[in-house]
Amino acid sequence: MHLRLLISVCMLSFCAMSGSQSLMAQGDSVSLSFADSVARRLTLDEVTVSARRHEEPVVPVQALQGSRLQALSTQSVADAMRYFSGVQIKDYGGVGGLKTVDVRSMGSNHLGVFYDGIEIGNAQNGTVDLGKFSMENMEQVSLYNGQKSEIFQSAKDFGSAGTLYLRTRRPRFVGGKSYNVSLTMKAGTFGLANPSVLYEQRLTDNLHLSASAEFAYAHGRYHFRYRRLLPSGQVAWDTTAVRQNGDVRQWRAEVGLFGYMPEGKWHVKGYFYDSEKGIPGAIVNNVWKNAQRQWDRNAFVQGNLTKTITQGYDFLLSAKYSNDRMRYLNPDTTLMYIDNDFTQQEVYLSMAHRVILSGARSLVQEWQSSPVEWDVALSADYQYNTLAGNLANFVFPERHTVLVAAASQLYWTYVRAQASLLSTLVVDKLHQPALQQPSVIRQQPQFTPAVFVSYQPLPAEQFFVRAFYKHIFRMPTFNDLYYTDIGNISLKPEYTTQYDVGLQYDKQFAYGVVQQAGAKVDGYFNNVTNKIVAIPKGNGQYRWQMMNYGKVHILGCDANASVTFRLPAEVFLSAALSYTFQSARDLTDPHEITYGGQIAYIPWHSGSLTANLLWRGLTVNYSFIYVGERYHSSANIPVNYEQPWYTHDMSVSYEFALARAGKSHNTPRMQVAVEINNMFNQQYEVILNYPMPGINGKGIVKVMF
Repeated sequence: MHLRLLISVCMLSFCAMSGSQSLMAQGDSVSLSFADSVARRLTLDEVTVSARRHEEPVVPVQALQGSRLQALSTQSVADAMRYFSGVQIKDYGGVGGLKTVDVRSMGSNHLGVFYDGIEIGNAQNGTVDLGKFSMENMEQVSLYNGQKSEIFQSAKDFGSAGTLYLRTRRPRFVGGKSYNVSLTMKAGTFGLANPSVLYEQRLTDNLHLSASAEFAYAHGRYHFRYRRLLPSGQVAWDTTAVRQNGDVRQWRAEVGLFGYMPEGKWHVKGYFYDSEKGIPGAIVNNVWKNAQRQWDRNAFVQGNLTKTITQGYDFLLSAKYSNDRMRYLNPDTTLMYIDNDFTQQEVYLSMAHRVILSGARSLVQEWQSSPVEWDVALSADYQYNTLAGNLANFVFPERHTVLVAAASQLYWTYVRAQASLLSTLVVDKLHQPALQQPSVIRQQPQFTPAVFVSYQPLPAEQFFVRAFYKHIFRMPTFNDLYYTDIGNISLKPEYTTQYDVGLQYDKQFAYGVVQQAGAKVDGYFNNVTNKIVAIPKGNGQYRWQMMNYGKVHILGCDANASVTFRLPAEVFLSAALSYTFQSARDLTDPHEITYGGQIAYIPWHSGSLTANLLWRGLTVNYSFIYVGERYHSSANIPVNYEQPWYTHDMSVSYEFALARAGKSHNTPRMQVAVEINNMFNQQYEVILNYPMPGINGKGIVKVMF
């Protein structure tokens, strides 16, 4: 049934495109007639001005973009996300250490990560390492709880409990320029050397090229203090050492073509990433150095096309092919020699359609006549994944996924509402060497709804009351199901039900010192059931199996506030504050010591403060991050207690022209910056036994012409 629906949607899409014609702009006509030989009468024909109402987002978004994003002391996307409320970063230390994101305590597998509009997949373990994505070419990082505030999108956009959108720089040419070039060099502690280059070219008025490349190297060694206390409070040991095996060498290259057409645009991007890095490992049993290493190679080609076929009907086409390889080596034979090599491939196709059932009315009469704007959308996706590995008795799985999403959006005076229903069908095939025919495992079709509502009670103020409900799931990964001797082929999907109620207020000031002020607060409850966890298999502690065993209730509150001041002498000062409270309780088994405990590494309280001062070409940034007390196990007993940690970071940058500015926009410019992270040398661990760096910094030189 799902395959028939997908084929039907594809046929309708191509028929609509082949039968469409470009819309021609029609000018306003003016007629002149002579009433007599003395006087003339000027007559204007009736002109109807129509446009769609400015769409305030139904779903709130946390976003960092432009100069504010680049000004933060961040090396990767994971570092930038520390400033969002409701987000916990699991950082395993080291320059190239694994960095994953947990949003509202639902687990990293419930977060969909989209790169330039298309999801980054990992069918093997479902986790995206955000440490791989550089900030050098990043234009915007935005986070949505629930889903993006848009119905005209792929079906995959509806398929996660939260979504992270990474948008890279799109070429822009000012004042008739035909090219942009940016050369950047970063150098700092841990032996960091990080050159990068960005080149943009206007090929024609409607076709632009962008190419970027980056290399990063660091030996990753840093001093740390390792201190442990006994339950009685006495010092068990207190020593200093040097973190070893944290070196990293990585390459990144991207090439993109961006095209524009009447009532539409398209882009195609190629991406390549290659890295070799040491894995520092946990400091346990008096072992201070590890020898594990990991090699990653990620490559993909993706593109999309957005087109208005006719008035009231829009079409979106997306496609992607990716090929990823990961090799993990543990040469330590005293534990277990491991040399795993995995290659996964993905083919992805998506088509989305939007129909505007009620056109926009006259801008003058729009609010007076209480117009109703109603859009409906239908999207269909197909995804094909394979995984090959060198494990003994590996089953070489392949997965076919069909997603169909129907969504509707209603704007009526001061009420905005969205609703969607996602259908997901998954079929796995296992290719066991001992069998001539593959085994077929067909999951039951899943239907997951979502409803979002926003109300503006005061027409003259940007004040909104909103709420949403979403029921969603995540499929077991290939590792969950088929990893040799650990996977469980009988696993069911892991379900999440989300409830959210929030308030938001924004105010712009035309006069006075305060230029902008805003605040928003959300209270939420999440229920995670059928949670996939690893439990001991049999009586031994060295054999584990994945099971649908966990249950978690999450009650929380996110709060954000921001203000911008316009000071004398062209000085601008802005500040942003975020705070998160989370009670994430493990309710799996009433007979276990973990029952009712705060789940591992989730603090009750956390927050951040950022401040930015801008004066002409000088920018000064300060940020503070705080993570409160937590436990490294759901057994909330003293031996598992983890102390709070905090860091202070600061950066100063100055941008200036290298030559006297003239009429030309080709005047070269230079930016120099200095960053200092963890200024007060706080000794802390995000993950137990993975010590983080103390005070560190880097210098940056950037030339733009």
